[in-house]
Amino acid sequence: MSFNVKFWGVRGSIACPSPQHIGFGGNTSCVEVNAGGERLIFDAGTGLKGLGEAMVQEEGGSAYILLSHTHWDHINGFPFFTPAYMPNFKLKVMAGHAREQGGILKLFKGQMAQPFFPIPLEAMQSDMVFEDFTSGDDIAISDQVIVKTAALHHPNGATGYRVEYKGRAVCYVTDTEHIPGETNENVVELIRDADLVIYDCTYTEEEFVSKVGWGHSTWEEGIRLCKLANARMMAIFHHDPSHTDDVMEQIERNARNEWDGAIVAREQMKITVV
Repeated sequence: MSFNVKFWGVRGSIACPSPQHIGFGGNTSCVEVNAGGERLIFDAGTGLKGLGEAMVQEEGGSAYILLSHTHWDHINGFPFFTPAYMPNFKLKVMAGHAREQGGILKLFKGQMAQPFFPIPLEAMQSDMVFEDFTSGDDIAISDQVIVKTAALHHPNGATGYRVEYKGRAVCYVTDTEHIPGETNENVVELIRDADLVIYDCTYTEEEFVSKVGWGHSTWEEGIRLCKLANARMMAIFHHDPSHTDDVMEQIERNARNEWDGAIVAREQMKITVV
């Protein structure tokens, strides 16, 4: 069985459908991980629509949606996820931050309630389950696929994930803010010896100074943490909407000069973990 990652949405904050964002992509956060035949979808931003359209061709099927948190850019693709309307599709939606806000089911019902959206959650006819957990819990997807979680530093809370399969690990760590001069041990332990770390690199160090408290990090900090944790590769992710293709290309050059394990996530990019 394979272990691979595909990026369907790499942008943060708001979708950017413009000619200046074509090279890297304008859809918001959505990453598909296939591990041992299990489909794990990290976040339900606008990139989820394209993933859903690709999945419609399948006969039946199932998936987990694992949410970092429920700010709009990470959930507003969900009402357009076609498989959720298919009776022969099994879907489990999970979140580690939502209990204090009434649970993930309540939050998803809310975003699809009038006057915000014309079609209610109940119109989705798939075999759908919503489940809350606490960040820090382990989730057994199957005998061979384990997901470990950790709390992240972000307004209203967020969860980071580590998917383990056959001795390999892929981590999804987005919407987390670092504190300059300190090391987030939660993140370091989550990503230790990982094969791929997808990390929140919304800002550069120069930009971060004026964005303290907004809940995001930098590619420079991501590289520092990955080196500390002995991770093999880091995907720069959650691109700021003001970062056009030209800006992203410069970030890519700078990051690669700093560490050859750094890459920049692009929509439709696929990585096989070997």
